[in-house]
Amino acid sequence: MSLLTLTRRGILAGGTALALSLGANGAAAQTPPGVLIVGQIAEPKALDPAAVTAVNDFRILMNVYDGLVRYADGTLEVEPALATDWTISEDGLEYTFNLREGVTFHDGSPFNAEAVVFNFERMLNEDHPYHDTGPFPLAFFFSTVDTVEAVDDMTVKFTLSAPFAPFLSNLAYPTGLLVSPAAVEQHGADFGRNPSGTGPFRFVEWRSNEAVVVEANPDYWDGAPELEAVVFRPITDANTRTAEMLAGGIDLMVEVPPVSLSEFEGDQYTVHEQAGPHVWFLILNAKEGPFADKLVRQAANYAVNKEALVNEVLEGTAEVAAGPTPPAFAWAYNEELEPYPYDPDRARELLAEAGVENPEVTFFVTEGGSGMLDPVAMGTAIQADLEAVGFDVTIETYEWNTFLGEVNPGLEGKADMAEMAWMTNDPDTLPFLTLRTAAMPDQGGFNSGYYSNPEVDELLEQARVATDQAERAELYKEMQAIVQEDAPWVFVANWKQNAVTSDAVENFSLQPSFFLLLDDVVKN
Repeated sequence: MSLLTLTRRGILAGGTALALSLGANGAAAQTPPGVLIVGQIAEPKALDPAAVTAVNDFRILMNVYDGLVRYADGTLEVEPALATDWTISEDGLEYTFNLREGVTFHDGSPFNAEAVVFNFERMLNEDHPYHDTGPFPLAFFFSTVDTVEAVDDMTVKFTLSAPFAPFLSNLAYPTGLLVSPAAVEQHGADFGRNPSGTGPFRFVEWRSNEAVVVEANPDYWDGAPELEAVVFRPITDANTRTAEMLAGGIDLMVEVPPVSLSEFEGDQYTVHEQAGPHVWFLILNAKEGPFADKLVRQAANYAVNKEALVNEVLEGTAEVAAGPTPPAFAWAYNEELEPYPYDPDRARELLAEAGVENPEVTFFVTEGGSGMLDPVAMGTAIQADLEAVGFDVTIETYEWNTFLGEVNPGLEGKADMAEMAWMTNDPDTLPFLTLRTAAMPDQGGFNSGYYSNPEVDELLEQARVATDQAERAELYKEMQAIVQEDAPWVFVANWKQNAVTSDAVENFSLQPSFFLLLDDVVKN
């Protein structure tokens, strides 16, 4: 029996999503052994790793492609993948990678140094003949790459225009995954619907708004997967995903709503949690209005009961944040920092010290979006906490894309505070794009609250060119302490991502990267 017959036999259309067949008596479905059915939160935009930005897409792509390096299991530390090893020049400008022998892309074409050059030239060089197969929204991850050169068939050298410490981490991110040049040449702009990589699973088909099907790559360089196939189903409504999981229509569900976690108690299911590089925070307008005063910003941090938000609104699916860097970056995280405690009296004292009485605050809240944590309920609870100490808070609620259109260009003249969340791959990314003076919106960054501290700017510049990780760590830790004291944000929560698996699934674990790695998973 062919794989397509098997997977189609196990799946049939139900409503707007696929649902696995139920018996005539409505009993729970039996998904095919060896085939893992994954309930995704949305339809992927594309299956071209250079053309997408969403974790939803990355969860598929990390199983189809490899990069030169990858994150070691359970960590954000870089280890070899398609490169067996590498050397870095003393000045930090040259990275030379020795490539793994005997690897082929799923279409049978060879993996070699020329393929690596093709991938980065395609992304970075507008004159490349296949640059128009983009867009390449995260190409700035490699903006310091000056040249990529095939030294010989199995050796490739990157020359950077300046030292860039996050370079290896960025290579491990999905933007650094390597595609088949032959497949790009064959399919052109349609490559995103016809992917070919070197990963543990190879693409079979994509049925729009129904499923993406991948099958095991028996020749995978790191060992053939245990699964025969994986079916990724887009089920956008969280309640529908929950119902499908309870009915047996899917084997693995990601992003379980906090209120639904209790439904998966018992031996039939396993609930998985994993801290990741996620920060949920409130941007404060440090340029104008009440939050231009550091004392008022600190007052807001004391006023918000973050423990209650985490435990009551989010049902314990997050931890209170202490600063701008999530603890998932263990090597760079400042463990000496304690979160601002909930202290309404201290908040009132600070407002009095600032000479501010009943400050008016316009608060932008989103209905929902990438990495956001129950934003309307969170916003309402935060409003109540702030008003309890004397703030006068008005909430304005926006649809996600409209919200970004209001917040990303800057809060000046519009709002005093806005919800925001980031998931990042390196401790450089979030502060560099959102807290530097040179990252203000009129300079192309995401510093929408106009925070500026020259000392923070200098620490970030030093950290990204430092090639010694211990040195980088000390610089980031010092930065975190200063930012926490300056309070450009209300530091709210670090989300603990979750998933649930059926009792037929073994050897699954969540990754701090937020990716799904399925090559070791077993489905009985």
